[in-house]
Amino acid sequence: MRPLAARATVLLLSAALLSACSAGSDGGGDGSSREPAIGTVPRLLSTASLSYPLDGYETTADQRRKLEQAQSRVTSDCMKRFGFTYELPRSPVTGGRSDASHYGLTDATVAARYGYTPNRGAQRPPKPTGPDLGPSGELALNGPEYKGPQPMSLEEARAKDSGKTLNGQKVPVGGCLREGFLTLYAPKKGAVDIMFVTNVGMDAYSRSREDSRVVAAVKAWSSCMAEKGYKADEPVSPQKDLGLDANTYGSPRAIAAAKQDVACKERANLVGIWFTVETAYQKRNIEQNAETLNQAKTELNERLKLAATLAG
Repeated sequence: MRPLAARATVLLLSAALLSACSAGSDGGGDGSSREPAIGTVPRLLSTASLSYPLDGYETTADQRRKLEQAQSRVTSDCMKRFGFTYELPRSPVTGGRSDASHYGLTDATVAARYGYTPNRGAQRPPKPTGPDLGPSGELALNGPEYKGPQPMSLEEARAKDSGKTLNGQKVPVGGCLREGFLTLYAPKKGAVDIMFVTNVGMDAYSRSREDSRVVAAVKAWSSCMAEKGYKADEPVSPQKDLGLDANTYGSPRAIAAAKQDVACKERANLVGIWFTVETAYQKRNIEQNAETLNQAKTELNERLKLAATLAG
């Protein structure tokens, strides 16, 4: 049986995966092979303070926290109807980009201390835990096993017969977790796919990776690594190329390679070139999808207003 906290966290994060009943394209570009102009390329290494054109359309860490609080409140109120006191365990909400993810490792201090160790030596946050609700409480939280399609609206969830009751009340299909989720994220007719903005960004990143200017920068980085005896072609995640595994990411050999990795990125100006190219593709995608992106931003603001009323 899956732990209650794990199920709750899945529901908290499932909004990011909801893609039904959406309008517009999937966030991709027009398929043009023309590479956008980029102008002057700055010399960059750190990614910590970079900002992108799409940032204005993305959900911020603070906004995600407010949405989570509202979802937690709705779920808790639902559980009270069945006689249980329950609060959703909070999922970790972080802001900004990981320096070791978008363009690979770029911090010389981190490389020298931790190599390719995930979380850069930071203590892992404790896994969220929930109370022991017992079989009845778990039934209210998660709903009974249901083989049909999951409801996509509150009305549908309440209209479907789950076949179970508690304290004289029908348990909704998907339980209180589904009710809390649907209250905020149930798709409406003509609404923009909840993943649209993310898809626009992913498309720009993917196209930038194949852009001739980035390809040339990656080759320059790879050649620099080869000069020092390291055979690597993938700058974002070179661990496999370097013969490292999870047990050796922080080893002296890994640290030596990581230091050279960062030095070669600086020498090739990989971050400066890649960031500039990706920014250009984001701007192009914004121009091509301006109407849908603006609609997505409006719908996010409406969801945040609803969240404010629900959180109390």
